[in-house]
Amino acid sequence: MKTGSVEELQIRQRLEALEDNLSPYASRSSRSLGRQQPEPPSPLRTAFQRDRDRIIHTNAFRRLKHKTQVFLAPSGDHYVTRLTHTLEVAQVGRTIARALNLNEDLVEAMSYGHDLGHTPFGHLGEEVLDQIYSPGFTHSAQSLRIVELLAKDGEGLNLTAEVRQGIISHSKPRGDFLDIKLEESLTLEAQILRLADSVAYLNHDIADAIRAGMLKVADLPRLANQVLGATHAERVNSMITGIVMASWPASGLSEYQPEAEKPVIGMDADTRDAMMEIREYMFQNIYLPLGETRQSEVGREVVKLLYRYFAENAEEIPPPYFGPGTDPERASVDYVSGMTDHFAIRQAEKLHPGITQGAFHNVPLE
Repeated sequence: MKTGSVEELQIRQRLEALEDNLSPYASRSSRSLGRQQPEPPSPLRTAFQRDRDRIIHTNAFRRLKHKTQVFLAPSGDHYVTRLTHTLEVAQVGRTIARALNLNEDLVEAMSYGHDLGHTPFGHLGEEVLDQIYSPGFTHSAQSLRIVELLAKDGEGLNLTAEVRQGIISHSKPRGDFLDIKLEESLTLEAQILRLADSVAYLNHDIADAIRAGMLKVADLPRLANQVLGATHAERVNSMITGIVMASWPASGLSEYQPEAEKPVIGMDADTRDAMMEIREYMFQNIYLPLGETRQSEVGREVVKLLYRYFAENAEEIPPPYFGPGTDPERASVDYVSGMTDHFAIRQAEKLHPGITQGAFHNVPLE
């Protein structure tokens, strides 16, 4: 039996040494840009592994299980939530990172944190808060605010710069986001997160839309079915394979040239075209129509009601969202954006009985 202290075992140092086998382009925890507040390293985990664990143990991460992905407060047990989406992003991201000899732990940590700031009712809630809160609102910036300031009873998580960069940089505009020039400082692992997020949500949103009877596989663009495949597994595999093949220089396993330009994470042309076609199809036929339903309209009214009420009655906002010297509007945004769909519905019903008018049949109001 080993005697002495855990530090003497040098477990973290051994784990860091394993990272020396990664691609020369990979991020390494031992060379991290560090934390906002210096702290002693863990004897058992690398810095990125520690970040992953800190995120998992937050209340914000737990609340993702009752936050909308696409279908608002769904009644079925098999619809995707923000939590299951996050787990799928991490799985896709780790698969890509492992294939490309990049840092899986970093990809996993930023994957778990990327959607912590999502509002109730998904992007609908995000749009409402962005419209009515004058400084503006994005879920990526809110995710960063959570890990830096709000989590752990207002202490923040003190994550590494690399994980925080991945969280703030993951969002993508509509259209061909692969055609956008990335910041040179963006790690390859953060670039993986951007693509893993899209691979995950496109495929599970298709599955949810089929489950809801809104589309059939045959309805999808013919090019997408031909290039990507007609099943969930085929599409996911095709997209991941397309990313790995196009990004192979990032692995450092081909002819590594130190003077060459830093590689980027991309996707082969055929897969990319098919993915963008299917993404636009989903916007036109699923995402935008779902935004015009009665449920969606009620969801918007719920978010507006809650924001205005708590901005005017900030003393009812619990800590750490509100305290001495805190701006009431900012505190209201922090509090309301952190609510789950079900909690937001119940709070709105208490303030304005009947506001949901039976739009969410599966939500107990007591």
